[in-house]
Amino acid sequence: MKLETILMNKISLVARREFLTRVQKKTFLLTTILLPVIIFGFYAMIIYFSVDSGSSLNIAVADNANVFNGSIDKTDEVGFSFINGASVETLKSDVKNEKYDGYIFVPENINVQNNDSIQIVTAKSIALMARGNVQNAINKKLEENRLLSLNISKAQLDSVHKKSSIKFTTLEGEEDSNTKAGFSYLVGMISGFLIYIILFIYGTMVMRGVMEEKVSRIAEVIVSSVKPFQLMMGKIIGIGAVGLLQFIIWVILVGGITVLVPLLFPGMAEQMQQAPVQHGGIAAAQAVQESSAYADFMHGMSQINFPLIIGCFIFYFLGGYLLYSSLFAAVGSAVNEDPQDAQSLMLPVTMPIIFAIVIMMKAVNDPTSGLAVFGSLFPLTSPIVMMARIAHGVPTTVPYLELITSMLLLIFGFLGTTWIAGKIYRTGILLYGKKVTLKEMWKWAVKKN
Repeated sequence: MKLETILMNKISLVARREFLTRVQKKTFLLTTILLPVIIFGFYAMIIYFSVDSGSSLNIAVADNANVFNGSIDKTDEVGFSFINGASVETLKSDVKNEKYDGYIFVPENINVQNNDSIQIVTAKSIALMARGNVQNAINKKLEENRLLSLNISKAQLDSVHKKSSIKFTTLEGEEDSNTKAGFSYLVGMISGFLIYIILFIYGTMVMRGVMEEKVSRIAEVIVSSVKPFQLMMGKIIGIGAVGLLQFIIWVILVGGITVLVPLLFPGMAEQMQQAPVQHGGIAAAQAVQESSAYADFMHGMSQINFPLIIGCFIFYFLGGYLLYSSLFAAVGSAVNEDPQDAQSLMLPVTMPIIFAIVIMMKAVNDPTSGLAVFGSLFPLTSPIVMMARIAHGVPTTVPYLELITSMLLLIFGFLGTTWIAGKIYRTGILLYGKKVTLKEMWKWAVKKN
């Protein structure tokens, strides 16, 4: 019992030293407070300019064949101005003088029914999404005119286009709305990427700390009073505490900013909820776009179990960090004066993290697939993949048994990697003047004491 107490005291001393040396730096305070503010402001700016960019197109239309019956529905992205009796030269002049962004000249002898093309002339090349908006508006009007020519009334036409109310529910009777699905996608994607970034940032921080102490030969002095395993665990726990503190501060700051922004900028909340998800896939984009009302927005947020997500995030952050940081520490202990040697040794450590991101992209779209379930159970990928699945619901998407099994496997995975990394660290931290290979590191890990 006394030996265990001494062991823990030495680990806590090293951890306290690592924690205080990093927290007391000005860079820690600046990055911890300014980083979430900058990211949030940058994201808010992107949403604001993408929603209210003021770059809608104005197309002049000279419809001599009365193909459009004098009107084309205007949208936020494109508008049409009908000009009677305008010649091509007049339209060209107006476009050159920037009165219009482009023009459509429909001659009298055109036959749209025989697939005669409608030409849109512009002074500058139109972006891909803007082209789609113009084409959709024109095709919608032509389709409407074709149906009307078949003696279908406007009321009948509107009834055909009317969308039915379709709702999704679970077996337990809980509503599974499009809004919830969209938010689940976003929360899962953000959580997975945060874990991914944290593993790389703080894992490499542990590796660099070990490398600096080894190259400067400070490790030789420290290991005279502390065992190599105690030194490794102290560095891992100390730097992990720094990361956990930063995460807690970020959660508080983001929560405070989220509450203050709608109060300071009333129009921003509406724009953020109506902004399309550019990289979230078709289903997520439609889900967020359909939640145009503020009540739907808040209802979708209320369906996400944020306490469970935050609690699981902390667990998988700590578990993933402890698992990978021990491996990064082992790599750092094997590197000598040339830091470039670490790049080849890091490959087996970084590849599972990259694979986890690939699996996560599948899991956010199909959280119940076999690949997603495997990725959420395998310890080297579960911190990233499981966070993407948890956002879709527990136990509706992730059964409690899978969640508990994943947590237990991650704990055993951490104990296994720490045991292997400890054996590598013990040999590599005091080895100088020799370039170490992965094969040699494996020999250190499997050899008997």
